[in-house]
This record gives sequence, structure tokens and C-alpha cells, in this order.
Amino acid sequence: MNREPDITALAERVLSEARSRGLRIATAESCTGGLVSVALTDIPGSSDVFERGFITYSNEAKQELLGVPADVIRSHGAVSTQAATALASGALARSRADIAVSITGVAGPGGGSVQKPIGLVHFAIASRNGPPGARHETFGNPGRDAIRLAATRVALEMLLEAIRR
Repeated sequence: MNREPDITALAERVLSEARSRGLRIATAESCTGGLVSVALTDIPGSSDVFERGFITYSNEAKQELLGVPADVIRSHGAVSTQAATALASGALARSRADIAVSITGVAGPGGGSVQKPIGLVHFAIASRNGPPGARHETFGNPGRDAIRLAATRVALEMLLEAIRR
């Protein structure tokens, strides 16, 4: 289904590295709407590594499914390092995975602001055996699809880095 060769190759590396280390992966996705999960599950045999994915598009879903505290969303917003960190931690806590990645951002075409422009995406990694990590990227406004694909690449890269630690 995924037709981006670089994303497919990256997902294959993530699965191979995780498999060789006996690690399982979970995802918590907002603005990507499941694209990271799709990239991983497009590859035959991914079920021995990919444990589960959460698509938590609404603030309510973030709170109900992954336990993101309402005060995090109220104080920092759903597009923030704090929310991304809570999403990754929640996915790890609510799965049998060893590593979880989260993505939350503004893909556009609307919804941006001066403080949180279209193209701003926050990511986080939570791991049972390694340090957590978070970062953000500002992709500009090349269009919704381009932002979502760029965010998918970053999330897969972060997974690969976390697996290799």
C-alpha cells in the first residue's frame, strides 16, 4: 500500500533491527493518522515486531486511550513536547511493546497559529530499557500529504535510533 520507497526501506530496517534484538513496537499517532503503522505493517512478517498502534486524533482519544492528562492538553496543547511524551508513555504502558513512538502536529491546511504553525510536529520515544526522547520538526507548509509523510520518516528514524541504543 505504501508507495514511498524510502519509507518502505526505513520501515524494513526498523523491523529488521527490532527483530534481531527481540523488541516489539507500538505507535501513538495523531496527525499522521496511522501512516507509521501502515509503513510497518505493509511489510510481510511485521506481526512479530509490530505490537499495536493507537490513532488518537481527538484530545478525548488521547486522554481516554492513552491517559494523556487533561492538564497537559490544557496547559501545553495537544501539539507539544509534553503531549508527545505522554502519548508515547501511554502507548508503552497500554501495550506489550518494548518501544513506542508518538507523533502529534499540525498537518494543515488549517489549524495553524503563530505559536504552532502548520508543519510543526512533535515526536517522542518511550522505551522499557532505554532513555526517553523527544524532538520537534517544523516542515513548513508544503501541503498536508508532504507534512504527514515527512513526519512518518522522522518517526521511523527515531524508532531506528532507539532500537540501536
